[in-house]
Amino acid sequence: MVFSSFSFLMFFFPAVCFCYFIVPQRFRSLRNLVLLVFSLFFYFWGESRGVLLMLAVILVSYCSARIIDGAGSKAIRRLGLWLELLTCLGALVYYKYADWLLISANSLFHTDLPILQVVMPIGISFFTFQSMSYVIDVYRGTVEAQKNLLNVALYVSLFPQLVAGPIVRYETVAAEIVSRRENLDEIYAGVQRFIMGLGKKLLLANTFGQEADTIFSMASAVRGTPTAWLGAICYSLQIYFDFSAYSDMAIGMGRMFGFHFLENFNYPYVSRSITEFWRRWHISLSTWFRDYVYIPLGGNRRGLPRQILNLLVVWALTGLWHGASWNFVLWGLYFFVLLILEKFFLGKLLDKLPSVVRRSYTLLAVVLGWVIFYCTESGQLTSYLGDLFAFRGGFDHVLLTLRQNVPEFLFGLALCTPLPMRLFCLGKDKPWGEVLRCVWMLIVLVLSVLALTGSSFNAFIYFRF
Repeated sequence: MVFSSFSFLMFFFPAVCFCYFIVPQRFRSLRNLVLLVFSLFFYFWGESRGVLLMLAVILVSYCSARIIDGAGSKAIRRLGLWLELLTCLGALVYYKYADWLLISANSLFHTDLPILQVVMPIGISFFTFQSMSYVIDVYRGTVEAQKNLLNVALYVSLFPQLVAGPIVRYETVAAEIVSRRENLDEIYAGVQRFIMGLGKKLLLANTFGQEADTIFSMASAVRGTPTAWLGAICYSLQIYFDFSAYSDMAIGMGRMFGFHFLENFNYPYVSRSITEFWRRWHISLSTWFRDYVYIPLGGNRRGLPRQILNLLVVWALTGLWHGASWNFVLWGLYFFVLLILEKFFLGKLLDKLPSVVRRSYTLLAVVLGWVIFYCTESGQLTSYLGDLFAFRGGFDHVLLTLRQNVPEFLFGLALCTPLPMRLFCLGKDKPWGEVLRCVWMLIVLVLSVLALTGSSFNAFIYFRF
């Protein structure tokens, strides 16, 4: 069940809101129970075979944190931590990577190991990472272990961010789980944020996604260079609006229920370096790897060679996190190389160049990175990269696509910058400003519903992670 589906918009979410808000605010535990039951149903609806795994992860995380919190020795504390890490990483490796590792071994060593045909539960990368962050923070002493199992279950399974993030730290919502206060202003702000995300998904991401899929599936002889670049740009716009839309809707729904999730995107396509891009893109994931992998490995505290090795490990794992395929590993290593180059000399050179040149370099590097990300087979990747730089073919398909989707491209490019939000916030404290915002939100909502009725293309990219 995706947020931009009729079943969610017309049935599930209204039912959640009715059952949640009919409970008086003073009965916080009962409201939490309502959210927990609906969250488990939400996951069961989309992944009935994976719900037991998620419940097992929740139970182990709860027990591990309690063991660590109540331990009188370092050995017992470490035992609790290792119980959590082995459970979550073991589940992640088995369900997400087992078949890929077997296929790779067969190919590399010419063996005939049987493939397990494991079905990966949706969102496993998100709820395992979220669970691990909670237990690690308890081990570090930055948060207290939660004594109520249902509260831990709610933290891990809360449906707005369950299957596609953002990865929420326990410290961000710990106090709100037990003592948040919902009010009309917060609900109104959450509704606005949700509608913005819905519009991004249905009006922009889906449009760009259909065009990207069409172009990437073309035969190389038909595609040509201009069309190949259009496909790469469309996919770059699709993945940004698809994932940022989900984050917008998750943050908006969380706010309606009194939770304040941290921002996950900060206009990454206006970045002036790859280093800056990764401070703005999927912030919850990049900070997770920084805090739980890079810094524990030593970060930049053990000399330059060790720092480079640490960055290599982080970016190889970042690539693998996105999927069990070598193109994701290549994608991670590609950004590792760019970040190392910026660290040694390219960053200093970029600082001396005009802003437009720096942004152009970053966009070009990111778009090429998304081509690597899209092409899961080496033959497809080499063919597409060849088309990008073959300098052949005409502009007929490009011009036709642009003519057919003028509003989408204009709004899409504009929304990659902070300008529309600044305009949206004009007259923030004036009645006329609020009226204009309400009218705009109503227009976006109506257009989104119309788009939903007229299109069957509606899958979120990050659901597969």
